Amino acid sequence: MRPANTSLYWKVCLINGVVLCAATAVLLVSPARVSRRVVVSEALVLAVGLVLVLVVTAVLLRGALAPVDRVIREMATVRLGGEGRRLDAEGDGPGAQLVRSYHAMLERLESERRSSSARALAAQEAERDRVARELHDQVGQSLTVVLLGLKQLEERAPAELRAELALLRESARTGLDDVRRVARELRPGVLDDLGLQAALAALANDVAAHGGPTVRRTVAPGLPELGHDAEVVVYRVAQEALTNVVRHADAERVDLSLLRVGPEVVLEIADDGRGIPPGASSGTGLVGMRDRAALVGAAVELHSGDRGTTVRLRVPL
Repeated sequence: MRPANTSLYWKVCLINGVVLCAATAVLLVSPARVSRRVVVSEALVLAVGLVLVLVVTAVLLRGALAPVDRVIREMATVRLGGEGRRLDAEGDGPGAQLVRSYHAMLERLESERRSSSARALAAQEAERDRVARELHDQVGQSLTVVLLGLKQLEERAPAELRAELALLRESARTGLDDVRRVARELRPGVLDDLGLQAALAALANDVAAHGGPTVRRTVAPGLPELGHDAEVVVYRVAQEALTNVVRHADAERVDLSLLRVGPEVVLEIADDGRGIPPGASSGTGLVGMRDRAALVGAAVELHSGDRGTTVRLRVPL
């Protein structure tokens, strides 16, 4: 009966003790003897016995300690958050127990990373809502009052000042439009009011309306409900991907599609602009998209070549 909770140290000592005891017993009871004057044949017997002891010890310890070396090598490659390759764990020896403990540690790290990411993203969304409300309710209303005041002042001002006041009023109107656009980007009210498809359509129209590339949309009819959290993730990933296209890709056209593929809903944003150069960092935008996707069990894929980049989000149903 093997002790289940014996430490690795004592198991190694036990294995070595058994091997050495067996070797000693062989020397005691076998015809092999060591005389006072060692002859060549006896030296050969001892040498062969020692080699056998070492070989048997190495074979027995290999199965117990080889997983330890694999775990040590893999621990050096574990990334922040518990992202690491899983190892095979067979049997119930100390090596297998170590591998299973290593896997449990990775799972805890991954769970803690997801939990902390969820809290951080929830705080970020709450802060976005607060800033959007401040922009809409405070700055937007203040600019509206300025617009009305400039309009009344323009009607009563001398003719030589009306042109300048009209320019000021137009600048204030442009500023009000920018404030409203930023507020919409921070807090997509259309997502809550009209749903995901309408929110993606508004997002695509905003990109084209502000000098960006033409966005061609393809949305499959009858898509299943994803839930509020998943819809927010889809919207934010599309928003980040389109923002990256406008800033970096120099593209002329973007294809945005939302389709059901088997047990998943797939969002894809593909542009015809400059691809990401080999070896270049994908930046924090992709990290943020992947963190958001992980909260709902989704995954983000990035494919880029010499021409064009494709961002694909897979949301399981």
